[in-house]
Amino acid sequence: MTSLRFKAVAASFKKSPVAVTTPQERPSEYFAKYVFTKEKMYKYLSLSTYNKYLQAIEEGTPLTMEVADAIAAAMKQWAIDHGATHCTHWFQPLTEGTAEKHDAFVEHDNKGGMIENFDGKSLVQQEPDASSFPNGGIRSTFEARGYSAWDPSSPVFILGDTLMIPTVFVAYTGEALDYKAPLKKSLAAIDKAASLVARYFDDKVTHVQANLGWEQEYFLIDADLYNARPDLVLTGRTLMGHDSAKNQQMDDHYFGAIPERVANFMRDLEIRALELGIPCKTRHNEVAPNQFELAPIFEECNLAVDHNMLLMSLMKNIARRHGFRCLLHEKPFAGVNGSGKHCNWSLTTDTGVLLHAPGRTAEETLRFITFTVATLMGVYRHNGLLKASIMSATNSHRLGANEAPPAIISSFLGSQVSALLDKVAQSTNEEIFTMEGKHGVKLDIPQIPEIFIDNTDRNRTSSFAFTGNRFEFRAAGSSANCASAMIVLNTAVAEALTDFSQRVDALIAKGEEKISALLTVLREDIKTCSPIIFDGNGYSDEWKAEAERRGLDCETSCPLIFDRYSDDDTVRMFESQGVMKRAELLARNEIKWETYFKKIQIESRILGDLSMNHIIPVATAYQTVLVDNVMKIRQTFNTADADRLTSYNITLIEKIDKHTRFIVEQVDAMVQARKRANKIESERERAIAYHDEVAPYLQEIRYHIDKLELIVEDERWTLPKYREMLFIR
Repeated sequence: MTSLRFKAVAASFKKSPVAVTTPQERPSEYFAKYVFTKEKMYKYLSLSTYNKYLQAIEEGTPLTMEVADAIAAAMKQWAIDHGATHCTHWFQPLTEGTAEKHDAFVEHDNKGGMIENFDGKSLVQQEPDASSFPNGGIRSTFEARGYSAWDPSSPVFILGDTLMIPTVFVAYTGEALDYKAPLKKSLAAIDKAASLVARYFDDKVTHVQANLGWEQEYFLIDADLYNARPDLVLTGRTLMGHDSAKNQQMDDHYFGAIPERVANFMRDLEIRALELGIPCKTRHNEVAPNQFELAPIFEECNLAVDHNMLLMSLMKNIARRHGFRCLLHEKPFAGVNGSGKHCNWSLTTDTGVLLHAPGRTAEETLRFITFTVATLMGVYRHNGLLKASIMSATNSHRLGANEAPPAIISSFLGSQVSALLDKVAQSTNEEIFTMEGKHGVKLDIPQIPEIFIDNTDRNRTSSFAFTGNRFEFRAAGSSANCASAMIVLNTAVAEALTDFSQRVDALIAKGEEKISALLTVLREDIKTCSPIIFDGNGYSDEWKAEAERRGLDCETSCPLIFDRYSDDDTVRMFESQGVMKRAELLARNEIKWETYFKKIQIESRILGDLSMNHIIPVATAYQTVLVDNVMKIRQTFNTADADRLTSYNITLIEKIDKHTRFIVEQVDAMVQARKRANKIESERERAIAYHDEVAPYLQEIRYHIDKLELIVEDERWTLPKYREMLFIR
């Protein structure tokens, strides 16, 4: 029992719960303790500077360098008061992670000493090397300049000893090299388009805000077991491993009691997150063993994205303190559910109206129908692009399985909303439409109070479902930057709303009454977008055939799905809404193809290495033991007895030979396929080659490794098994 595997398993048994120091204050008292909120800005800034800052946030007016200098001085003083010594521009390059370069608050004082200094220029911009981040050919090594620029709408915060400044990241030539820049442009686009439509119902509306509430799923695994699995360390998922006899089939983990070690981790995570202004609300066990979820209260979309990126970093760091590793891969373990990041999206006016909330009056209901149909139009017109926005090499393992939305974008509305849209489509202008809110249902159980039934059920097979007062985009992956999906969704709906208001205004200009014009255009759009509406079982084979008949995008190949970013309709949409230009879209395609093939390439290399350096030596060593046993039996017993006594071991020897020969042959074939793919110059064609020619070997080789795991003596198997990794002790 001296192998790394057994040492790791033994160490996991010895783990004891980590003590948690819970603050004496209530969460409301330490919430945003390390965030430079408006309340703190009011304290540190002059009233004039504070008002200019608010004007920039609310009206989008640029800040002068004089104002930036004043804000920088206030930020520096607040940061130093809280122990900060450095600052950094914190941005979101196209790597699904974040980036930062720390600078100290020091300058020469020209007297042989140092002074703390932080001015407006340092606040407003820094200059990271743009050629060293994914850029899709926009920047090269000899054209390396890029800029990070302060986003005043997302508050700065302190992490450790560093003042973190949320920023956009753009090339010297102006193209976006991150997620935040196009996200902010998409939010401006939907603000403009939705405000025009909202004013049909309330002329006091001046702004519309997109809201986002993400639900972050993740796995925890003991650090010792994680470190004993090279595939987990280097790829984020297990490239081999036979199912545990017990996994999630008893449905006993979902919403079950949270293990004490995990509860301590969750408390530490929530305390730190709340101190940084992330409004954590919900925590629970998810479906798979070792799988959990954290969800916040919804926030403005840009801030919500920042908070999600920050939280993913916190999760990894705090997990280490508790002897865990946090896995954000969409499918770290085969045979059990993977992890997603549900994006709950809605629109709110500055007058306090939630535009996707069902109405009780005729006017409120018409407003609800208008924004719901516009959303469906955006999703219908760009359903393939929405799928491309959430697709990746890692998320492709999860999508399409009976645990997550299928790889076809459709929208579940529920019987009431579907019936309401049908009624509008077949109506005359004189009809009045109303929508039921929640109604009470008394349960025939003693002491149980009345419960309230929502106006929609839930459909977990729908990738884009209406869930009462929002749409839930359920297809995003757990490791992804959810800005990718939000950029497409915001822009698609902005385009639909722009088109809607132009057609309504044209009818009004011709003398048609406003309500009549609204209903005329709504009827057209309801009929147009009807193919995207599906309330049935999205996992069924019948739906796949029906979706194809309806003209929905049914492509399942990752590299081909990415093609949607370069479609003419996509380019036209993004350019018309001022979000991204063709060059930026084509660059993102190059990055997606490159990222895809590199991830498959890494997995292929790791699998080959583990096969030849772990699996084959272990299997052949055990085979040698069996052969030795057979030979000794044959030397000891007569032929008849020897045949009987050795038959089982001979069968095992033959099985091991069959599986090891297949693995060796297929690893070599996989290497050759990889070499052929690597010679292809086109990023797109190389990604397709990796998808078609290399990736299939991963599953084929795994099958035979997993069979060997069941044959080889347990003590000889070097890698921790699923039954050891999937249950926190």
